[in-house]
Amino acid sequence: MVIIDVAGVQLLMVSRNILIAGGGTGGHLFPALAIGEEIHRREPDARIHYVGSNFGLEAKVFPIKDVWHTLLPIRGLQRGISLKSFGRNILLPGRIIRSIIKIRSLYKDFIPQIIIGTGGYASALPLYMATRQNDSHPIVLQEQNSFPGITTRWFADRSRAICVAFEETNEYLNKDTILTGNPVRQGIDNGIKKDAGKEFNLDPENKTIFLFGGSQGSVYLNKLMNTVVKKIIGSGLQILWQTGDLEYPKYKNHNNDHIHITPFINNMASAYALADLIICRSGALTLAEITVCGKASILIPFPFASADHQTKNAQALVNAGAARILFQKSLQSQEFYLSIMNLIHNKTELEKMAAASKALGRPNATKDIVDQIFQAAA
Repeated sequence: MVIIDVAGVQLLMVSRNILIAGGGTGGHLFPALAIGEEIHRREPDARIHYVGSNFGLEAKVFPIKDVWHTLLPIRGLQRGISLKSFGRNILLPGRIIRSIIKIRSLYKDFIPQIIIGTGGYASALPLYMATRQNDSHPIVLQEQNSFPGITTRWFADRSRAICVAFEETNEYLNKDTILTGNPVRQGIDNGIKKDAGKEFNLDPENKTIFLFGGSQGSVYLNKLMNTVVKKIIGSGLQILWQTGDLEYPKYKNHNNDHIHITPFINNMASAYALADLIICRSGALTLAEITVCGKASILIPFPFASADHQTKNAQALVNAGAARILFQKSLQSQEFYLSIMNLIHNKTELEKMAAASKALGRPNATKDIVDQIFQAAA
């Protein structure tokens, strides 16, 4: 038995079984893990069981994290037009049936008292089966993107609470949402600029552009930066550039006193601390970190994201005055270069954007989401 304080109200809770379903990509997986860690921090006796997919990132991450989990033989509908996509879609009905059988067995043995869905194809079936139980259990949804994913749209009406990161999300649902923000890594805003300069072998007094395309890198962003890198360095700026493992050999020759190129950055808190201007995609978790750190950014949405949600994410920051947006389809290297120069040398505008970004940040998002979960479970 545990006493939980939620918004000043003490709730008496018996240790319970909590199921967290989500995955496929890091954007759905890492919020699930962050929520589970916060629940365990506040209710150490809680029994948390994660559900993901054999084909998602979680298949690698869950064993490393050593968490109690079930992987379903499910994968998302393939939208591409190819023999490979066609073959995978033919197998989908069988995968769904096997996944339903596995979820039924899990529910029978584990008997969850509350189900949390963080999106992705790995969460749809557990949520669906939860609504089919005779004694249906409360559902809480956590939506990362400004335009809600299909799983959130399907189950919004049957949820006790929907925690969102963007005010705009409410426009697409027939149920009120709770603005909590997205979970971010602890300490992401605690980097020290001077120390970061030493870590990346760059001068903390110089203006720094930080370009990255997520943990795997972005082929497009790397190529784009490569077209203007000499001009940027020639103007007296410096660059911190995360390429991704596969792309690193192509660009490592640019490394010098003004450019630090690396395949992967473990200490993102230092990278954010050093950056005066960030250039990146507009995935929901990336934007959550940028805003918590209060950084101005140039966002280039990934144009093939489902429902073009990265453009909608980016537009939310643009509307708040926190970012500029460039579109991959029409972007030329000269426009890219001028966009960087016009911003990085405009101190007033850069500071204004950074302040607007900081105002959007929600460093307590994970705590606020778990508050909603405990309220729904009470």
